Amino acid sequence: MSAGNATAAQQAPAKQAEPTAQGKAFDLVLFNRVFAFTKPYRGIFWLAVVLTFVLSIVGVIRPIMLGWLVDVAATAYDQLFVLTDQSNWNAHSIAWAARVTKALVGPGSGTLVLVITLVVVVLLVLEALVQYYQAYWTAWLGQAVTFDLRQKLYAKVLGFKLRYFDRTPIGTLVTRVISDIETIDDIFSQGLLMIMGDILKLLVVVVVMFVYNWKLALLSMVPIPLLLWSTNIFKNSIQKSFQDVRTQVARLNAFVQEHIQGMSIVQLFGREEQEQRKFQAINREHRKAHIRGVLAYSIFFPVVEVLSAISLAFLVWWGVKDVLAGEATLGDIFAYILFINMLFRPIRQLADRFNVLQMGMVGSERVFKVLDTEASIPDTGHRSARDVLGAVRFTQVWFAYEEEEFVLRDISFEAQAGEMVALVGATGSGKSSIINVLSRSYEFQRGEVTLDGHPIDSYALASLRKNISVVLQDVFLFSDTVHNNITLGDPTISRDRVIDAAKAVGAHDFIQRLPQGYDTPVMERGGILSVGQRQLIAFIRAAVNEPKVLILDEATSSVDSTSEQLIQQAIERITTGRTSIVIAHRLSTIQDADRIIVLDKGRIVEQGDHHSLLEQNGAYRKLYDLQFR
Repeated sequence: MSAGNATAAQQAPAKQAEPTAQGKAFDLVLFNRVFAFTKPYRGIFWLAVVLTFVLSIVGVIRPIMLGWLVDVAATAYDQLFVLTDQSNWNAHSIAWAARVTKALVGPGSGTLVLVITLVVVVLLVLEALVQYYQAYWTAWLGQAVTFDLRQKLYAKVLGFKLRYFDRTPIGTLVTRVISDIETIDDIFSQGLLMIMGDILKLLVVVVVMFVYNWKLALLSMVPIPLLLWSTNIFKNSIQKSFQDVRTQVARLNAFVQEHIQGMSIVQLFGREEQEQRKFQAINREHRKAHIRGVLAYSIFFPVVEVLSAISLAFLVWWGVKDVLAGEATLGDIFAYILFINMLFRPIRQLADRFNVLQMGMVGSERVFKVLDTEASIPDTGHRSARDVLGAVRFTQVWFAYEEEEFVLRDISFEAQAGEMVALVGATGSGKSSIINVLSRSYEFQRGEVTLDGHPIDSYALASLRKNISVVLQDVFLFSDTVHNNITLGDPTISRDRVIDAAKAVGAHDFIQRLPQGYDTPVMERGGILSVGQRQLIAFIRAAVNEPKVLILDEATSSVDSTSEQLIQQAIERITTGRTSIVIAHRLSTIQDADRIIVLDKGRIVEQGDHHSLLEQNGAYRKLYDLQFR
């Protein structure tokens, strides 16, 4: 269907407010659905996992080597300057100490230290390289998954019924497609693999600490229970904060989107101060949600630093006594100081990463809620509408936007191929609803609608809409060129075909006068064009598709008399030889219609040609007298 804009139905329900999502800390079912999107990239995923494991292990080797270096140096110097009583040393120990001492302080002094230093430098370089590739591939994986997921989500949105958009704020959908999917990227780049790496690093550090000296290990971990307890409080607090932030972001997006689009109404009615107060209230809630998260971080991180300092104090206090008693070495103390830093940093990061993971779970829950929404028009037909003649028949059609609140009641009429049928009636009488049903933007509840004698749902949806073009009163133009707004990006429509359609409509001359002709950007919503010019662009858009059925929805109601004359000429040209259904408030534009249908409160009250309806002296006559007498 080639249309200027998708209008919300007059009787459509109000859009619903954004619900608050209450995600779980970790939903395995939800995660499996997200993880399924990594299937095309499993090689990259497993490479990132291997690099994460390597990074976790390499980092633990450095404290061990540095501690060993301190012990070797201390032992060597003790042998050189202190050892006087060798009664407890065997020949092998004395020879080993002599060789170490010679290597450190004898001829060729510093060789061993240099070797160990070089090894540590090599480990640092290796760790940096592994960290670089691990960060790069996890970020690449996250972007690949979010790209595929965003493509699928947008394709889903494209297929929704108009009723779904009537009920859902546009800003909320923008949040789903952009912001919420970005949080899913964090599941891979900052969440899952990083958590695996931190947990593995913790396990390796704890095992090594207990193997080296279980007493020092226990002393170093005295504050750990308190740290775990505070981490759990922090996690719960920040989890609720993140959920509030996502809800407030969606509300903010929806409000800004809607009110910027309606800025002309706000300014024309002098509602700037009132709208500013509304925005201030929503923005204040958004700020409060973020501040709650900032408060949690500002409390938790100092707590971690204090507990880390307490752990170091226990280590130094007890470790020095063990060194003096000969139960520990200086290398042990040095290594354990490094181990404590490696122990507390992952624990602190784990709390943050779990919350990033939680934020991704909340975002994925919202995204999959949209993906799971069944709001698409069933496309089960296989018939092509390419060769239809355009005969339209409504038989006892009943239609409601909400159950049993019918806006069309027992509608029956017929438009033969090539005929023009006009629909007239007061606002809310059901004229636009007939168009919505015929174009399958909405589904009717009872009766039958046929095209060339076949039910419209027997036609493939894309083929049906390709051959039913709609020109709406409120023309929507994208921020693109005139040519692209006419073709809507269809590469099969050539420039010559566009020019021929523009000449047929009578719009070629004004387009040629634009700064860049057909390549002139029209700006957002066609801002550089007048209402009449936008309407003519919509006529070209409809004509270039050469539809079998043409629908005109009050195409002249918003233009001046000069533009109306041009548009009326365009209507006469593009309706010739094709079935046309015209909605009009101005009866002067439809007096030559083959059949005029008068609607009142969803029912057909009269139908016939212009002259016969005037002779009936009924509802049409009253409308005519109101406009012309």
